[in-house]
Order: sequence, then structure tokens, then C-alpha cells
Amino acid sequence: MKPDPAPAPAQPLPPGVVPGLPLTALAPMQDVTDLAFMRVIAHYGAPDFFFTEFFRVHPQSTPEKHILRSIDENSTGRPVFAQLIGEDLGHLARTVRELLRHPVAGIDLNLGCPAPKVYKKNVGGGLLREPERIDDILRLLRDLVPGLLTVKMRIGFEDQRHFLRVLELVNEHRVDLLSVHGRTVKEMYRSEVHYDAIAAAVRHVRCPVLANGNIVSAARAADVLATTRAAGVMIGRHAIRNPWIFRQCREQFAGQPVSRVTLAGVREYVGRLYRETTAPGLAERLHVNKMKKYLNFVGQSVDPAGAFLHDMRRTETEAALFAVCDRHLLAEPDREFAPAPFPGVVARPNCETPSAPSDGCSLETITA
Repeated sequence: MKPDPAPAPAQPLPPGVVPGLPLTALAPMQDVTDLAFMRVIAHYGAPDFFFTEFFRVHPQSTPEKHILRSIDENSTGRPVFAQLIGEDLGHLARTVRELLRHPVAGIDLNLGCPAPKVYKKNVGGGLLREPERIDDILRLLRDLVPGLLTVKMRIGFEDQRHFLRVLELVNEHRVDLLSVHGRTVKEMYRSEVHYDAIAAAVRHVRCPVLANGNIVSAARAADVLATTRAAGVMIGRHAIRNPWIFRQCREQFAGQPVSRVTLAGVREYVGRLYRETTAPGLAERLHVNKMKKYLNFVGQSVDPAGAFLHDMRRTETEAALFAVCDRHLLAEPDREFAPAPFPGVVARPNCETPSAPSDGCSLETITA
């Protein structure tokens, strides 16, 4: 059975890549969803919607130039929503006015980042403890944003005590699209996803809902939509592992054969990602470490023993990194890249730069 198409929001959303199919979105991930990564994802099959890394909002903030590039220089042909994280009404208003000068598809409020250094500032997931503050913020944003206003949230801070109240606020302030990660802030990325809570959101709000959390494959996406009746899916770290996943979702939703990915295709992806993430002045060791963070996810589907991950994590130079890739990915180039991670093969992206401070909801804090 094909999933239901998305319900109509208060304001029409931009059309999807294939109108009439459930929606797909690339989840905002700090230090990941920049212009280079969006370009790479689009090459293999763009999602319907992109969301930026979050723009930090505080008294000294200005919209980060590298994040603005993912809006202003985006050539993927897909809409880009600008995500904000903050709680001060005056500075939020200032930032929204600045962002509306750029070709954004809409403004998105982050109510979900689970990093302690973020929620301790009472922003991101921390706001889920204070529905009254969310009420004030959404009222402000709805007054300021003439177009699409969207929200990405978790189902609560340490439990779901305020979940229904936040959903009422989503309705009251005419939010146009809601993305729900089916875990609490305290559960981080470790627990099972509470798809029943996402289903409750679908029943309670009037706007379309995107289901988010542990959507590892196109088949899982279809199962989640059948379970939750959501309008679509938002996928984060599993799009790092498998950039073909949005194209595969559309094939699955349309009842078509799902594209098979080979290890040779993955080797091409690694090379493209390396080229796209090259930047002037970026030292080779730092670039290799950045790539290793991505490859921690890619390696979950290469071999069930984790041999690729073991060898890749020990490289320090470009030559060594690609020698490992060639050895593991081109020895059997036509072998299938597993659609879902192998059981027990765990990504550890935070181990690549152990002395570096984690910057909120980045690769440093997202594990398998």
C-alpha cells in the first residue's frame, strides 16, 4: 500500500520533487548540512526540503556567513528553510528580519537540540520545559513571518508532560509544518523512537507532520509513515551514511523498485564528498578528520565486522584514507552497500577530534 499524500497546510508548502508523494527532508545537523553537503546530497537525489544548520540568536549574534551561503548560493533547485535557535524575543525578531532578506523558503524554530551545552542555555530542547516561553516565541515569529513558519521539536525534555500543550501552541500560532523527533531531549539518540508520540502529533495538529528519528532506509520510512500517518519523513545521520536515501524513498513510496547501491558507488560518493568539502587553507589532517566523521556513518553499511571502520579510523593522511577506501570498497565493487546499518556496527564520530569542544547538535553528539 502506498503511503497517504501530505495533508494541506495553512499555507501551501513548496511542491515536492514528485508532487503527490509523501514529503522528504534533510534534517538540520550542525557542521554537516552546509552548502557543500547539500550539493552532494542533491547529486544523488535531493530531498523535497533542506533545512540549514541553526543560526544562533543572542545579543552579539549576526547570521553566520557560511550558513547564509547554503541559502544564497544554493543551486540544488530545492527550497531551503532557515533554522533559528534562541529564546530572546528582541534578538529573534532582529534575526528573522535579516533572514527574510534572503531567499529562504521559511523560518524554522529549533525546539529539539539535545546537547547539554545548548539546553542549559534554555534554547533548543531546553525550551520544552517552558511551554509559556514557546507560546511567546511562536506568537512573535508568526507575527513577523509572512510566509512559512515551521518547527522542529522533540516530544519533551525528560518526559512528555508538556507535549500536548506544545502541539496546541503549534495549532494556535498556525505553524505550517512540524517535524517531530520521537525521543525526549534526555534520551538523546540512544533510546528507541516513540513513533506512537509522532502519531499523536499527527492526530492533534492541523499542519503536516514530518516523522524523524532512526529512519534507516526507504523501507523503514514507508513503515514509519504507515504507523504514524505522517505527511513525510525527515532524515539526518542516515543520509550521511546513504545519500541515495531520498531517491530510494520516492521509489519506495511510488511502489517502484528501490535503487541498489554498490560499494563502487560509495567510493565515488566518498571522493565527491572530499572534493566538495575542500576549503582554502584547510590543512590536510583537519580535512581527513572531517571526512572520518562522515565515514563513521558510511562504514556502518560496508561490512558486518566493521573492518572498514577499524582501518579508516587509523588514517591520518589523504593518501592513507583513500587507500583504505579503495581496499574495502573496490575489492568487490559490485557488492551491495547494505540499505541499513549492520547490527552492532556503531558510528563514533566524536572520536576523531577528542580534544575539540562539541558545538551543540553536531556530528560530535550524534551517534548510531
